[in-house]
Amino acid sequence: MTSKVICIVLGGGQGSRLSPLTATRSKPAVPIAGKYRLVDIPISNCLHSGITRIYVLTQFNSASLNKHIKNTYHFSSFSDAFVDILAAEQTPTSGSWFQGTADAVRQSLHHLAVHEFDYVLILSGDQLYQMDFDDMITNHITAKADISIATIPVHANDVPGFGILQTDANSHITKFVEKPKKDFEYLKSEVSEEMVKQERFYLASMGIYMFNRKVLFDLLEGNDRTDFGKEIIPQSITSHVVSSYQYEGYWTDIGTIPSFFEANLGLTDEIPQFNLFDKNYIFTRARMLPPSKVSGTHLEKTIIADGCIINASRIFRSVIGIRTRIGFDTIIESCYVMGSDNYQTLEQIEESRLSDSPIMGIGDRCEIKNAIIDKNTYIGNDVKINCGELLEDGDYGTHTVQDGIVVIKKRAIIPNGTII
Repeated sequence: MTSKVICIVLGGGQGSRLSPLTATRSKPAVPIAGKYRLVDIPISNCLHSGITRIYVLTQFNSASLNKHIKNTYHFSSFSDAFVDILAAEQTPTSGSWFQGTADAVRQSLHHLAVHEFDYVLILSGDQLYQMDFDDMITNHITAKADISIATIPVHANDVPGFGILQTDANSHITKFVEKPKKDFEYLKSEVSEEMVKQERFYLASMGIYMFNRKVLFDLLEGNDRTDFGKEIIPQSITSHVVSSYQYEGYWTDIGTIPSFFEANLGLTDEIPQFNLFDKNYIFTRARMLPPSKVSGTHLEKTIIADGCIINASRIFRSVIGIRTRIGFDTIIESCYVMGSDNYQTLEQIEESRLSDSPIMGIGDRCEIKNAIIDKNTYIGNDVKINCGELLEDGDYGTHTVQDGIVVIKKRAIIPNGTII
């Protein structure tokens, strides 16, 4: 079944809501869980579902994403499997950037057309979930649908943040309302008993779509509609069979710093909602790194990636990324430390110490709480971050503050004794 499917992963726009993490990289390239990239999530879901022909559409800051895809997803020469980047490009028929999700796919149709397939699966590159797409494909065929939309039941409090769908007894979508603010009780749909117990009566679009090949080409060619959620889907409900595929597992849209922060720290729970230890593990770049070394550190609810050197006194409810170096007597609480792309040599470390400047990583006697530390940062000794009064939102050069979360920017240098 999945051999009849080709997948498109939407790389997203500028990702301004996830700034400054997207200042030098696209949203799908943002590191997650200490060793993966966001784009690894939809790709891994596809590969575990037997979907092995995948295009990733990108436009902004795509260099690091291109490098990650190139270094990660290799297939046999005797296979037709691929994960390829399709960057926005000027052609004789199009000289503009992608104007929206539908426009991005429209400009890429000529690349799809050379392949044999019956269905197109369209995914977002910035969501965290585990889904068996084979089940969605079966549901799509059984429903004799032209378009299927993955939906998730949500509580009334969450409705204003989503596109809400209403279904009939056959799970066909009859109404679509984009982010209704009030008087939306009429949009309740049939949900499972478990969802009823949780009072999740409303079906939210997950931004995961499946189209029959001909339907997709017919809907996109010869018009200027730019967005699936705002134009293509609502306008197709009356003219096509649009079916809901109801999903009840863990799913979160990582579009903001707070949601990104909570999604990562949630991985440290005793039984996390997103299970990194599931048999359907996440594929990512294979790195030949040494095991992590921890000396004299009290660890609690903490994930530590490969290649770390940790001498901290205490780390609590935190994610520590690859090649992270943390000095003596340092306390880390509720933080996501992304790590480093390389190690400093012993000579470089000694030179930094002689000049009283920070080495790459986190120094001695630091105290850091509720923070995201981007890659390749230099945090000196005796630095305190987010340990006092609630900080005001804003951009402060080396760091930003959003909803009480301090984000230390990539390659930032925080001198010894700094208090943030």
